[in-house]
Amino acid sequence: MAPKDLAAFAALLADETRAAFCLALLDGRAWTAGELARHGGVAPSTASEHLGKLVGGGLLAEERQGRHRYVRLADHGVAHLVEELAAHATPGPAPRPTGLTSATIATAMARGRTCYDHLAGRLGITITQAMTERGLLSQDTGFALTGRGAAWFEELGIELERKGRRPLVRSCLDWTERRPHLAGVAGAQLCRHALEAGWCVRIGSERAVKVTEEGERALTRLLGIAPGTLR
Repeated sequence: MAPKDLAAFAALLADETRAAFCLALLDGRAWTAGELARHGGVAPSTASEHLGKLVGGGLLAEERQGRHRYVRLADHGVAHLVEELAAHATPGPAPRPTGLTSATIATAMARGRTCYDHLAGRLGITITQAMTERGLLSQDTGFALTGRGAAWFEELGIELERKGRRPLVRSCLDWTERRPHLAGVAGAQLCRHALEAGWCVRIGSERAVKVTEEGERALTRLLGIAPGTLR
């Protein structure tokens, strides 16, 4: 890759509106151009211009249904890139929320959220650490699922079928905790299982999730996480 190509790619995120769109799309959903325009506080025409650049640069994928135009992050690799950049872009404490609503959202997001298709925030970090302490996950030289860990997923009925080039496990630097949480196929499948089994539920319109009472019991039984730790 030529330096100018790398510079051009980096420039795609060197705009506050385009960065806001990519961060919003970390929830894994497809958004309409209008929804993103309202989220970013810009005119629809401005949003369309920015989205055209992001789609053209390969960061977003576009789908059309009738009159509606939907966009989503191109793939999990882009999601990982955005989350990693977000973690490195905020070296200090996050700005203090200016109101009760923003404070509530910030607290909920820091406690637990989805990062594209895996768990992040204090919830993701706590689960990752518990898996490591129980010998299910190794962090000695990068993330690696142990034999005991593979058996643990199998006992839960969670399939770890790899599709394409996505790694089985991968670390993802958490932008609120500044520590790595579990990503990759295993992280995505564990998140899916947690939501389908009712261990976690989505709250609000952001990416925040919270652990249910049933989830607390399951995480205590399976990983030794003390009840109330993630409230």
